[in-house]
Amino acid sequence: MASNPPRLKIEITSNERLKNLKSHFEAKFGESPLFYALAPGRVNLIGEHIDYCGYSVLPMAIEQSILTAVSVNNSGMIQMANTNPQYQDFKVSCSEEIVIDRKNPKWYYYFLCGVKGIQEKFGIARLAGMSCVVDGTVPPSSGLSSSSALVCCSGLLTMEANQKSLSKVALAEICAKSECYIGTESGGMDQSISFLAEEGTAKLIEFQPLKATDVKLPDGAVFVISNCCVEMNKAASSHYNIRVVECRIATKMLAQARGLDPSGLLKLCQVQAALKASLEDMLVLVDEVLHPEPYGREEICKVLGITSEKLCTELLSANTQHVTHFKLHQRAKHVYGEAARVMRFKNVCDGGSAESIKLLGELMNQSHASCRDLYECSCPELDQLVDICLKSGAVGSRLTGAGWGGCAVSMVPSGKAESFLQAVRDAYYTPDPRRAAMEKQSLFVTKPGGGAALLLEE
Repeated sequence: MASNPPRLKIEITSNERLKNLKSHFEAKFGESPLFYALAPGRVNLIGEHIDYCGYSVLPMAIEQSILTAVSVNNSGMIQMANTNPQYQDFKVSCSEEIVIDRKNPKWYYYFLCGVKGIQEKFGIARLAGMSCVVDGTVPPSSGLSSSSALVCCSGLLTMEANQKSLSKVALAEICAKSECYIGTESGGMDQSISFLAEEGTAKLIEFQPLKATDVKLPDGAVFVISNCCVEMNKAASSHYNIRVVECRIATKMLAQARGLDPSGLLKLCQVQAALKASLEDMLVLVDEVLHPEPYGREEICKVLGITSEKLCTELLSANTQHVTHFKLHQRAKHVYGEAARVMRFKNVCDGGSAESIKLLGELMNQSHASCRDLYECSCPELDQLVDICLKSGAVGSRLTGAGWGGCAVSMVPSGKAESFLQAVRDAYYTPDPRRAAMEKQSLFVTKPGGGAALLLEE
């Protein structure tokens, strides 16, 4: 795997999407683009809500992507437009500090996260002027990482426009950090797979240090994505960050209970490492130490020996200051259980047994149940859709992405793919006019795609 994002020469006229984007750019700015940047969306096959706890995840890139046409100029401005008319234009001066409004997560603020990340990495006092038109085919707020793909695409094109060079790993790490500007405490999975993906293979993504390992998916099955058509924007609500905070507090409580110094520990994986315990041991420890009833602020402060002020400033995030009760037992139980399922999933893929499709399906079903019952990040529509997918012939089906809406991913025997699509269409989409209108972008077979790239016209 080459260490830097590839620079691909392409024939624009043979690609309808690029041709349309180029025309849109020329009509908007009266010049041709200098280059294009592409970053794919992703589907996480298993390993939900555990990347920010330090645990490995198992995603693959999908064909849907963010594609941006770019020109570099001396205008002193960064101008952003979108091929979708519902997203308004925006521009910002290259000499002003980039300000990102966390309370108002507009599309262009995600773009500016990537710009700001590169600017800070290299200490660029004055960024190059840029004109950019963005085209996205990743359904927004669907759990397929449209926002992170936009941040990654923006980081990549800002690096290129300012004549800098970074490896894929460095770009992934910068883009993961810079998405925090909009208030999402991202774990890094989305940005990592966007840069490190390779066609034809899923990836086990490990953290600290960041590393991607090929995982060959079994022959004889396909993965189908289906959108429940409930949108959920991570940055516009506190659901996601509440889970991050609950895991952080659970980390401190488990460490304290086993005589570790909790002050330097923020992730559940760090407790496991410090105790030199297995994931199975950690599940036993969760049952021994944490009670299933929600913890109030007072109890947490008493156990950890901290003030209420310290809880607010050191453990809570900006958009979780209002939370009064925390489900520590359930969240930690999900994380350690899900981390174990990811490793089992990889081992089954590596083993290549005749039973592998059945075993992987069972792991996916267990993952959804844990997301629904312990992490409480599903929703009624997602649960209904997963149930329909299983009844329609999937061997495994689960929510993918942050949850609270968005997509399910299902593993379907190859020979049943067409009948599966039709059955899900009939049961979930056709009866509801709104869903029926969204069906073409909401139900599709996917396969592992390539990672982010710079595209240059031949």
